[in-house]
Amino acid sequence: MPVLVMKFGGTSVATPDRIRRAAKRVGVEVAKGYDVIVIVSAMAGETNKLVGYVSDTSPLYDAREYDAIVSSGENVTAGLMALTLQEMDVPARSWQGWQVPVRTTSAHSAARIEEIPTDNIAGKFAGGMRVAVVAGFQGVSPEGRITTLGRGGSDTTAVAFAAAFDAERCDIYTDVDGVYTTDPRIAAKARKLDRIAFEEMLELASLGAKVLQTRSVELAMRYNVKLRVLSSFEEQSDAAGTLVCDEEDVMENRPVSGIAYSREEAKMTLISVADRPGIAAAIFGPLSDAGVNVDMIIQNISEEGRTDMTFSCPVDQVPRAEKALNVAKAGGDINYHDLVADTDVAKISAVGIGMRSQSGVAATMFKTLSQEGINIKVIATSEIKISVLVDRKYMELAVQALHDAFELEKVE
Repeated sequence: MPVLVMKFGGTSVATPDRIRRAAKRVGVEVAKGYDVIVIVSAMAGETNKLVGYVSDTSPLYDAREYDAIVSSGENVTAGLMALTLQEMDVPARSWQGWQVPVRTTSAHSAARIEEIPTDNIAGKFAGGMRVAVVAGFQGVSPEGRITTLGRGGSDTTAVAFAAAFDAERCDIYTDVDGVYTTDPRIAAKARKLDRIAFEEMLELASLGAKVLQTRSVELAMRYNVKLRVLSSFEEQSDAAGTLVCDEEDVMENRPVSGIAYSREEAKMTLISVADRPGIAAAIFGPLSDAGVNVDMIIQNISEEGRTDMTFSCPVDQVPRAEKALNVAKAGGDINYHDLVADTDVAKISAVGIGMRSQSGVAATMFKTLSQEGINIKVIATSEIKISVLVDRKYMELAVQALHDAFELEKVE
């Protein structure tokens, strides 16, 4: 039998009624002849509650026990889903990560999947089981301890299973009905895309779009797993949702496919740094060691052996960055006159594979922002994206203006 992977997020399994609704969708696919692997998240709000319990009990917690606790939410959902399917006369069984086993690294709370042996579940399918309900977000370390994959890790679990079992498709059920040209809550003209290329989705996910976890898109692109994002609250059809696929399978050919934004950004500038070979490594090495996620980097022209270095990072990582750089300065590794943090900026990005072959995207973007009186603080580009930092108060205006400028509401 062909295999289909179906992943249900927290809002899709938030109550027993919603679990029953999700189970009915699984039953439809079983009736079509699929063996189905269902990946489930914890019920909406459950993981946050468990994280709260950990923090209240032990602020400086043992990461191994943290994983044991926060992974339990998915176990409950998996069991309830399997019971619901059994009540529908669908042969189903729940699986925890260690039972598969989903083998991961030992990086607790941020583990990466290394291997998913197929023998156990494939053997059960051969014996008559039609649905394997697997607890997402979790695995087992080489030491035999429960691990978790980080927030949103159930998406990654789903894609990894689809790759391991050579599934026909991986359907991600969530509370939105697909991937949009931008956030519909900000731009009323936002349009749902029928298809989007892996590279575009990866950029959008990393730049602030919350539809899919970045790691899941990376895996899908590497193993060419067809992803479909769709709503668990709407009637379905074969054309429902958005298909994330190879660039060659994307029908539209426009320079920009979407506008992404990230509200919680900060711009940090080291003023008057000694300009010498190795200075960038001396700055960004300590930031990396401190776990600071640096994005955009700009270095000014050197004058009299001094230069300014600017970078962006998530606003909640500013204290960590300041501490790492001050320690490096105190130790003599770097020498700068001042460190200035602007914590009131937002990142706006235009993304599209069409940028490779069509010119004028940067000119249109900068002209549009200028006409709206929006000053650009930092610019960064790649082959298929242009990102800018602007004052946070202009974020929504910038998104709306760029969406209109690139006419993303129109269907080609």
